[in-house]
Amino acid sequence: MQIIDWIILAGTLAFIVAYGVYKTRGSKNVQDYIRGGNEARWWTVGLSVMATQASAITFLSTPGQAFHDGMGFVQFYFGLPVAMIIICMVFIPIYYRLEVYTAYEYLESRFDLKTRTLTAFLFLIQRGLAAGITIFAPAIILSAVLGWNLTTLNILIGVLVTIYTVSGGTKAVNVTQKQQMAVIFFGMVVALLLIIQYLPEEISFTKALEIAGASGKLDILDFSFDLDNRYTFWSGLIGGTFLALSYFGTDQSQVQRYLSGRSVHESQLGLIFNGLLKVPMQFFILLVGVMVFVFYQFNYSPLHFNPAATKAVEQSAFAPEYEQLQGELRTIQEQKQEISLKYANAGKFSDGDRQTFKAEMLDLNAAEVKTRQQGTAIISKANTTVETNDKDYVFIHFILNNLPRGLIGLLLAVILSAAMSSTASELNALASTTMIDLYKRNVGEKSETHYVRMSKWFTLMWGAIAIGVASVANLFDNLIQLVNIIGSIFYGNVLGIFLLAFFVKYVKSNAVFVAAFITQAVILVVYFMDLLPYLWLNLLGCALVMSIAVILQSFSTSGNIDINHE
Repeated sequence: MQIIDWIILAGTLAFIVAYGVYKTRGSKNVQDYIRGGNEARWWTVGLSVMATQASAITFLSTPGQAFHDGMGFVQFYFGLPVAMIIICMVFIPIYYRLEVYTAYEYLESRFDLKTRTLTAFLFLIQRGLAAGITIFAPAIILSAVLGWNLTTLNILIGVLVTIYTVSGGTKAVNVTQKQQMAVIFFGMVVALLLIIQYLPEEISFTKALEIAGASGKLDILDFSFDLDNRYTFWSGLIGGTFLALSYFGTDQSQVQRYLSGRSVHESQLGLIFNGLLKVPMQFFILLVGVMVFVFYQFNYSPLHFNPAATKAVEQSAFAPEYEQLQGELRTIQEQKQEISLKYANAGKFSDGDRQTFKAEMLDLNAAEVKTRQQGTAIISKANTTVETNDKDYVFIHFILNNLPRGLIGLLLAVILSAAMSSTASELNALASTTMIDLYKRNVGEKSETHYVRMSKWFTLMWGAIAIGVASVANLFDNLIQLVNIIGSIFYGNVLGIFLLAFFVKYVKSNAVFVAAFITQAVILVVYFMDLLPYLWLNLLGCALVMSIAVILQSFSTSGNIDINHE
């Protein structure tokens, strides 16, 4: 990185923090601090909702996901628009009518205090872990690629976010997220344009797509019911709908975003805006990853994108074996450059030749994948502790090794801005839930000043916890999957509790409370035994808690079990 990159990076982050503190100073009551004074317009609500979900993991992991596996991951989001409509019709009117600060307040009025407390506690567990991971994700990758100290990065990101979130609460989060989304959109568009510009002169964007399609990277829809495949049309539409319903409808980090809207109508428009834009945005980010793949059809790429893994094996006794594989990969890449050009200009050849070129391209891609897998196996033998999954390093490697000065700083600002925006929402929601659902509900009436002060202390506490989680976290299969897996373990259960509250009026609190405990235990067993892809856990958890609660209540009503509330 050059001085100009450091200036752009530091200047962007400093402006966001300072702007957030300046614009939202002086919150005097809980309404201002937690619901932002209900001043947010629909576009602010929509961008804030989107920024909360679009963490740094999105902009680091998603292009790498597309580089390796293609565009199929976009199916994960197919259920989101459906969920937005349901939330606008059912959830938002109820929350506004009851004038709640958190989603879990409603559960006490419908059931009882213990059900409200249990649901809030489940949220605090999963979102507290997720907040740490949204800090850890960019920190571990930037640390490995740039050589920065990991602990220092975790602390830096966490402290920057905590400063303005403590200062201004929900309003600070909403205000800064608009700036962060502007930086993010601009940076990703610039990245895509530069990738296209860096392709050989005779490779247009259309030809680049043809190469990607021939390599299987544009296979978007999978209508199979194969449970071994995580991302299909059905898992995205069904499992994705339940995940999005749980996340946007019951997760306080999202509920708090649209409860800050000026009215029910503004909040509904904000969610519809998010539903219309989210899938195209994820499609665009995946397309950037696919274009990175095409770029590396004409340019050399490393055997492994994680520089820490490469360094570990090169300093071991396995270095000669690894170096030999690097030579084999370079040979394959030279052949791919030639065949990719032929395929792109296949209009000059017969259809038979075109199919031959495509078959050769697929064979070379398969050979490259096999060579990379052999390299990963050698890395594992050289060092069992180093991270061998390099999906999360693909895009950052491209940025640092190919973008011009200044734009490197901009793209790093994109990554860190995304980390800050999602983490700020999480800390804000964690503090609000702790203050409203646990502290205020149990300590009795205090002054507004006292509650605002305690909200700030709880924000600071959760900031410290998130930094602590980030400092002890480890990389998973893929960071964007890890966050969704954590959510899927808890979300279905919580969603089922809310659906029981909304629609199954005869089920009482004790039945729901017992059903929730049983369901959570079953979901944990199903996940750790790897019986279902994680997206289906949302549907299973929701169906399970509702079914068990109805059965328990039916037995109670028939006089077999005394489980009625009061």
